[in-house]
Amino acid sequence: MEITQLRQFVAVASEGHLGRAATALGVSRATLRSSLDAVEAAVGTSLVTRTADVVELTADGERFLVTARDEIAADDAAKTPAKPNTGGKAKASKGKGRAPKVKGQPLPYKKRQSR
Repeated sequence: MEITQLRQFVAVASEGHLGRAATALGVSRATLRSSLDAVEAAVGTSLVTRTADVVELTADGERFLVTARDEIAADDAAKTPAKPNTGGKAKASKGKGRAPKVKGQPLPYKKRQSR
């Protein structure tokens, strides 16, 4: 079972309605129905009872909802990038020690500007 299917199951469980969950996720109702069927097939038990578009969780569905949320949280934590190491010593530039050029001004390291 994929993490997308778990996210869809959690959305349907929290909304309690296939239409609202489909709108929130930006998918069709048929996609949600097939996703719920796939999750139920993977678990091996009925997780929801459906009447029209209204969805209610069974006792097994309540227990699986906790597991699904934990797996989603673990997946999100694994995807967050680690903070880059920002500490350390500042390094001096290795430039020539000259001032920058400014348009219309003589070059800073020459006594006179040539023509």
